Amino acid sequence: MVILGSTGSIGQTSLKLCERYGVSIEALSCASNVSLLNEQIAKFKPKFVCIKDANLKSKVDCDQVFVGDELENMLELCQSQKVVNAIVGFAGLKASLKTQKLGKTLALANKESLVVGGKFLKTDEILPIDSEHFGLKFLLQNKNKISRLIITASGGAFYKTPLEMLDKVKAADALKHPNWNMGAKITIDSASMANKLFEIMEAFWLYGTKNIDAVIEPSSTIHALVEFIDGSSTAHISQTDMSLAIAHALFDKVDDRIVKHTNLLSLAPLEFHSIDTQKYPIFSLKDEILANPDMGVVVNAANEFMVYKFLEGKCGFLDISRVVLKSFDKFLASKISNIDEIFDLDEAVRAYAKEI
Repeated sequence: MVILGSTGSIGQTSLKLCERYGVSIEALSCASNVSLLNEQIAKFKPKFVCIKDANLKSKVDCDQVFVGDELENMLELCQSQKVVNAIVGFAGLKASLKTQKLGKTLALANKESLVVGGKFLKTDEILPIDSEHFGLKFLLQNKNKISRLIITASGGAFYKTPLEMLDKVKAADALKHPNWNMGAKITIDSASMANKLFEIMEAFWLYGTKNIDAVIEPSSTIHALVEFIDGSSTAHISQTDMSLAIAHALFDKVDDRIVKHTNLLSLAPLEFHSIDTQKYPIFSLKDEILANPDMGVVVNAANEFMVYKFLEGKCGFLDISRVVLKSFDKFLASKISNIDEIFDLDEAVRAYAKEI
């Protein structure tokens, strides 16, 4: 197996599962965490490794090391038929496109690939690594006609924070997710609800319907629901542990327990709340972006630029949604007709976000 983004939370969990099931690792990649990467190399002995930062190449303990965009060359040399793409952000798109071009199976944790490039991917062949989309896939094994798909959100770090206090919060506050242990970017996206907007887009590309919504379920006990046209509904319940979704994406058959069953007798009362678009203004774009999915490139570029600016302490939390909304209006007429235009538009949006 090939695992891209091996030093992140999804990558590390994937490696643990591969070790558990005796699956060998042919190639790994990471951005810059050389110390952890070298630990993984010593343990799993991959044939190939790629590191994003070329300045760190000499520090990687592997005979065949690729850097930056050479990741695509590495994929060409790999014999493995399954590739886990857990790269963070827009940078993961090229790997997704290359994986499918090579005829390999894409196990996808990089949601940005679908948000910005879903129309150029074979979405029916993707194995989604996301608790919500794994839940939907599981529930959709029931072949009844669908009325609506619903995914859930915890509300993120600021669910209980009054709106008037959000202009004072810092990155350290936003990184305190109440239920999940995730990377920095996705945790900030959870706090702004950009992550849930992205997951709406993922569900659109994966399951081919625009009748998708999201609600807040603060405990993260229920990950997804499906409403059928006959009036029945089903819900997917599991522990807040990504091991389950990853295991089902990595392996053709999972016969033993991956996580503990949820104890229904000890559950606190479940509550569901609508998403307040005054508090989470990015989510107000849901209907517009479903009507014009090409705008996913715009939202992703502006959001990614501002999230890293916020993490560096160079802007306020509310500036993220402000710039995303202004960028959306600025580039509202954008249409994507080929892959190159994705990268051109991404660059233009980031340049605009830098100016405002």
